[in-house]
Amino acid sequence: MAVYKVTVATGDMVEAGTNNSISITLVGSYGESRQTTVSFLFLPGKERSLSVYCGQDLGPIVLIRLHKWRLFLEDAWFCKDVRVTAPNGTLYRFPCYQWLEGVTTVEVREGSGKKLVDDKLQILKEHRHRELAARQEAYRWKNFAQGWPRCLSVDSIFELDSNIQFSRIRATNFNGFLIFQGASHFLSGFLLRRTSWNSLDEMRTIFSRTQGRDIGGCLVHCPLPSP
Repeated sequence: MAVYKVTVATGDMVEAGTNNSISITLVGSYGESRQTTVSFLFLPGKERSLSVYCGQDLGPIVLIRLHKWRLFLEDAWFCKDVRVTAPNGTLYRFPCYQWLEGVTTVEVREGSGKKLVDDKLQILKEHRHRELAARQEAYRWKNFAQGWPRCLSVDSIFELDSNIQFSRIRATNFNGFLIFQGASHFLSGFLLRRTSWNSLDEMRTIFSRTQGRDIGGCLVHCPLPSP
């Protein structure tokens, strides 16, 4: 009997946890384990540990499969990573960093950064082909108009997978910054101004108040040109 120690980590962002059922299958070069339930409750920023029992040594662990099942209501889950410790003490890391939605199975490759020529096992070659096909389906292109650059073939960003959409946290930060900037310009008399500028110095007086803002962790400095 071979016993594998598994640790599953949930991301620490808002709503990353789930109360749906999550199970895991270990795939090694000699075989794969049975599907084993991890938990029915995951909290943001927390980890779940379990033991996976196999009738024989699976060899080097090359893939894991994460299975998500809806119990009552759909509850998306953000998996940070999975760590597997083999009976001989070898630690395998599987960085996931993606949302799992609905009833789905996600395959995650062991995070050693191998190239295509390094895939000796047939199961790894098949996984790479499936991954490429999924990317091609997700990133389909269309012509917006004659002479314009091509764009994604969707009518709304909500048609995209959550892992492709713009981060909700970053979008909130940008919206908050826009509200702050709008309020600043309103209070400084910029938005409701009905007369022309008297000079560049007057423009510099207003816009200098917004110089050096911290936008998303990056300090932005926009000096006005000298007259």
